[in-house]
Amino acid sequence: MTLIYAKRLRGWRFILFNVVLGLGHMIVLFNVGAYIALLPHVAGDLGGVLPSFATWGQTYFIIALALAFPGARWLSGRYGDYRLFSAAFVVYALASYLCAISQSLWLFVPARILLGFSGGITLYLGQSLMLKEYPEHLKMLGLGVWGLVTLMPFTISFPIGGLIADELSWRALFYLNAACAVAIAGISASLLAGRGFERNVARFDDIGFVLMALILGSLQTILNQGNDFDWLESPFLCSMLLVLAVSLPCFIIWESEETHPVFNLRLFAHRNFTIGVICLAVGFLLIQGLLSVFIVQLQVLLGYSSFLAGMVYLPMILLAVPVTVAMHKLPRRLDARLPACINLLGFSFTFYWLGLFDDPGSFDQIFWPMLLLGFFLGSFFTPLTKLTLHGLRGGQELRAAEEAGFLRIVAGAIGITLQGVVLFRRIPFHQLHFAEHFGGRRFAAIDVLQGFASKLQASGLDAAMVKARLLVVIRQQATLLALNDAFLLASYLFLGLAGLVWLAHPTCQPLHPTLLQELGDLRAEELMEEP
Repeated sequence: MTLIYAKRLRGWRFILFNVVLGLGHMIVLFNVGAYIALLPHVAGDLGGVLPSFATWGQTYFIIALALAFPGARWLSGRYGDYRLFSAAFVVYALASYLCAISQSLWLFVPARILLGFSGGITLYLGQSLMLKEYPEHLKMLGLGVWGLVTLMPFTISFPIGGLIADELSWRALFYLNAACAVAIAGISASLLAGRGFERNVARFDDIGFVLMALILGSLQTILNQGNDFDWLESPFLCSMLLVLAVSLPCFIIWESEETHPVFNLRLFAHRNFTIGVICLAVGFLLIQGLLSVFIVQLQVLLGYSSFLAGMVYLPMILLAVPVTVAMHKLPRRLDARLPACINLLGFSFTFYWLGLFDDPGSFDQIFWPMLLLGFFLGSFFTPLTKLTLHGLRGGQELRAAEEAGFLRIVAGAIGITLQGVVLFRRIPFHQLHFAEHFGGRRFAAIDVLQGFASKLQASGLDAAMVKARLLVVIRQQATLLALNDAFLLASYLFLGLAGLVWLAHPTCQPLHPTLLQELGDLRAEELMEEP
């Protein structure tokens, strides 16, 4: 049955709808950044677990956020956008309340997964609801504002989340989420009550969805727990690896033959899509991972409060906002490879600069690279998205944009744990280097640690206390150097991505007739498979 969509909202209803929609978008994305800022508080309050355990609540949240996208596409076709949007926020409120009352990880992590899945549904639907209500001449403005809100996880959510954790409690964030979500669900449902929708009863690829969830869940579990449970020495992680090894080829075979795949693998036959997705996913993996690890280590390692650690990222917004607006004005005839390459080179330079960070207490040393990082963050998505979608039209373009966003979100979750693995591997290396270099093992004539310890003991300090303090200092400096290694590695990878974009077809000219024929054959094959 097909229903007719009602007239657009006008006047104060249109304004209120935009406020509610923007607030809903903000609180979901706010959870991505704010949770990282208050992660040490969560770890200490949920049974005193290690911060690496508390990151499970973030990585599984992001994976669930991504998995919600294909589910939202099918559910909205059956039940309508606004109904599903309102219902998702009711579930979001319930999940937030469960997070707030959690006393252990065993309730908190499942609640975060539910929070991520319901939040992902609202993100998927929010933009389509906005475009339906905006007149044609204002749609680009709406998309620009939407893009600005998307910057929240990397800018103001860090200091605001830190302030809430320091002054109130980390649980207050989730209570606030619950209250806002209930209000959004009620107001949006009342504004859009009675709206019709075009029902789409296409079959859902449930097998493909389950296989994809198994792949992402098992991979993320291995990465989450590998450092703490000695990787393949753990029987549980071995079983997860077996699930991954079986699910991945099954998923590829199934999706290659499926008429309505949950993930369209045929898009990877398009060179620009493949290159653009690699750059978006790897780039976001590095950005999300480094920013998440850095803000945690500022608190755990260097003693920053959650608010002060979040303030380190605040300079990013000064350039990120105007650059994001400006990037939407790029000339259509400009080859997207050029701004994409410049952007990736900029990230390479900025992360190399941050890799030289050596003063734990100096805000001014971090301010300028963070300011520059905001500039390149604001110019990251637009040229790479244009490059990824070049040559695709209609339904293919929409599906490619959805899948590129899906892979980017998944890469962000993987990046958080991968950067933790880098630290886990590099810290012992630098500790051993310090012990050998300053402890007389490499040069017998240089035993700085023993000499310093002897002076402290001569001053009346206990030998055990002196040894413990020296170990803390060595670990602090070793972790700082390991962070430098992570930033430098990211710098080199961005340098490689800057070269990779030039292998794509230029976007300033149409594709070669042979390539257009290949894309046409791909589209014709899809149409023949449709019932």
